[in-house]
Amino acid sequence: MTSTTQPPASGARTAHPEHLAHVVFIAAAAAMGGFLFGYDSAVINGAVEAIRGRYDIGSAALAQVIAIALIGCAIGAATAGRIADRIGRIRCMQIASVLFTISAVGSALPFALWDLAFWRIIGGFAIGMASVIGPAYIAEVAPAAYRGRLGSFQQAAIVIGIAISQLVNWGILNAAGGDQRGKLMGLEAWQVMLGVMVIPAVLYGLLSFAIPESPRFLISAGRDARAREVLKEVEGEHIDLDARVAEIEHAMKSEHKSTFKDLLGGSFFFKPIVWVGIGLSVFQQFVGINVAFYYSSTLWQSVGVDPTQSFFYSFTTSIINIIGTVIAMIFVDRIGRRPLALIGSVGMALGLALEAWAFSYDLVDGKLPATQGWVALVAAHVFVLFFALSWGVVVWVFLGEMFPNRIRAAALGVAASAQWIANWAITASFPSLADWNLSATYVIYTIFAALSIPFVLKYVKETKGKALEEMG
Repeated sequence: MTSTTQPPASGARTAHPEHLAHVVFIAAAAAMGGFLFGYDSAVINGAVEAIRGRYDIGSAALAQVIAIALIGCAIGAATAGRIADRIGRIRCMQIASVLFTISAVGSALPFALWDLAFWRIIGGFAIGMASVIGPAYIAEVAPAAYRGRLGSFQQAAIVIGIAISQLVNWGILNAAGGDQRGKLMGLEAWQVMLGVMVIPAVLYGLLSFAIPESPRFLISAGRDARAREVLKEVEGEHIDLDARVAEIEHAMKSEHKSTFKDLLGGSFFFKPIVWVGIGLSVFQQFVGINVAFYYSSTLWQSVGVDPTQSFFYSFTTSIINIIGTVIAMIFVDRIGRRPLALIGSVGMALGLALEAWAFSYDLVDGKLPATQGWVALVAAHVFVLFFALSWGVVVWVFLGEMFPNRIRAAALGVAASAQWIANWAITASFPSLADWNLSATYVIYTIFAALSIPFVLKYVKETKGKALEEMG
């Protein structure tokens, strides 16, 4: 059979596995990488002020230690695809699990600031790998009829990981008497917070032994018999297995392996559609969303909230994040990506503007005035809610759909890299900006939220209901 000959239909489009719960378990196990991503993103929130005190460092150095994991994430995400194509998706998950476990132990037992930063890079590399492999694996094993819902497990796992880490941090802080540097099990509380990451890391590794390798990888490795077993397991007994294997082989042979060169063109180096993808990624980060997860405890303490309460507020923000994500999952296919993005931009701009106003007031006895304090707290939750129900989900949907088939993989890689870089820029700059002027910092984030509105209106096209082949 040549790559231009269409294989016989296998019935995969309407396949319904006999044991759907087992397929759900497989997707959930793979999404544990997303849980680690979310957990690692937020767990450092509980250690920021303790690290500052332990090593007696300024805001700029502190920011680099916090943000440096994102450099590892970028490298891990950039290399994960090639690693997975060579050794398999499951082996890739297991490597990520081992690296993350090592990172958690090293981060909990640092002997200097530089090795804490080193362990965070290692953990970031593992997270970057897991963040790419999880969605790819789920897409390859999920039956077509359930792919959208199972694919959403990754984002759900991320926001649940954020919430669980905030809850665990709050519990550890209470056990240590409300002091991030209070003693607990012979360690300071912040060290225990980072060490607890061993548990989900090991669980991720153990779950990887309980799920099958991707049929796509098995076929590429010449293991067709095993691929048939897995396809029967995840898509059901009623599909034509020979035809299904032929479909996958045909798709793999006819795929165009997009390269960086394919993205070049137009007036400004990249093709216009690539710049739109980069713009979506940058706006998603430049509204300052990760400040809410990396620094929220520090932020609330800086305006007079006691540490235990600040950790509790961080947890409630994470719950709002979950609620917003669920709303997005419900409505993204109903009202469209573009309207949801615009609604989110308006809501984020409002919430950020109110925070900027509240933080413009001078502290009284180390605290914001009562009215401004409550406005800041409510506005922070409004901001996270509108981000979660729009840009938190919609950008990833856009990036997966908006590029032409011929350049999709390479363009998605560039856009994702831009997102990591923008994430790093915001995370690394916030402590110094906050020291300079907290209110002005939130004005900057408000401006980016407002600018995202004309950007979407002028440059972003709706992708709802269109086949991937229609994108151009």
